[in-house]
Amino acid sequence: MDMKQLIEAFPSNITEAIEIAKNANLNGDYSQIENVLICGMGGSGIGGSMIQSWLSSELKVPVSVAKDYTIPNFVNKKTLVIGSSYSGNTEETLTAVESAHEKGATIIGITSGGTMESFCKSNNFDYIVVPGGNPPRTALAYSLVQLLHIFAAIGMASSDRLLEMEAARNLIDSDRDAIHAKAKELANFLHKKVGIMYGTTAYEPVLVRARQQFNENSKFLGWHHAIPEMNHNELVGWGGGDERFAPVFFMTKGNHPRNDKRIEITRAKISEKVAIFDLHSKGESVIEQSIYLINIVDWASFYLAAIDDVDTIDIAVIDYLKSELSKF
Repeated sequence: MDMKQLIEAFPSNITEAIEIAKNANLNGDYSQIENVLICGMGGSGIGGSMIQSWLSSELKVPVSVAKDYTIPNFVNKKTLVIGSSYSGNTEETLTAVESAHEKGATIIGITSGGTMESFCKSNNFDYIVVPGGNPPRTALAYSLVQLLHIFAAIGMASSDRLLEMEAARNLIDSDRDAIHAKAKELANFLHKKVGIMYGTTAYEPVLVRARQQFNENSKFLGWHHAIPEMNHNELVGWGGGDERFAPVFFMTKGNHPRNDKRIEITRAKISEKVAIFDLHSKGESVIEQSIYLINIVDWASFYLAAIDDVDTIDIAVIDYLKSELSKF
């Protein structure tokens, strides 16, 4: 499948992922879990960051995300470690999960196979298998849904979050034409610029996902920052802002009212320097709004790649990095 087909498949991926979740039985004992660590990199890891943010208002135990070879010292026998590796062979994630196993943690794997599946089988840990064979960044629906399912199944979160994923799928299906139109506008706005993604802290994982998609699909550099933290440092940096930069504000509902005011003031100050682009979410829940914005950005990264005539699938430099690391 090419990238266009893979992005088009996002709503159906959500449907398939929900069916996988319904048939995924977790047999381990999770009654004594006191904290959770989600391990994952890139397209797999960003799902962990989103879940951590989405569920923060209802979780009664701390949830952390690890995106490295190492794990926090707090990991122990009362820690649940979720290893999310789409390929099943992500070396940082595997190293982290093995370290957690050595410390007595309980493991759940989310993978399409590989070493992660073998590790979970051999150690009698629960694991959920998702369809493989595509770029990990196009498999976000699978990791998000399985993570939501795991937290619901072990009694840490409401199963209503999966209903919100279904609502999000229906929203991006029904609003397809508007999504494509906005994605094309965004791609044209970013062309030949340095993109800067702004939004509130609750949506920072969506900003990270946006940066990653433009990096990989469009071969495009940029950065992101979250409000209110951005108001304490980067806002001053805009004193040196110029037409090289293309700021995009991810406009969401349900923010703290003072953050809405901060966005209003910040937009006004930056617009004195450069043109800005407002990317408005749709949907009621944080999950619906996030999925809507993610889908727009996925398409925008595709359209920007088309403008610049670059290969959306190509990650030769990452393959080179892995090849060189294999010699180490």
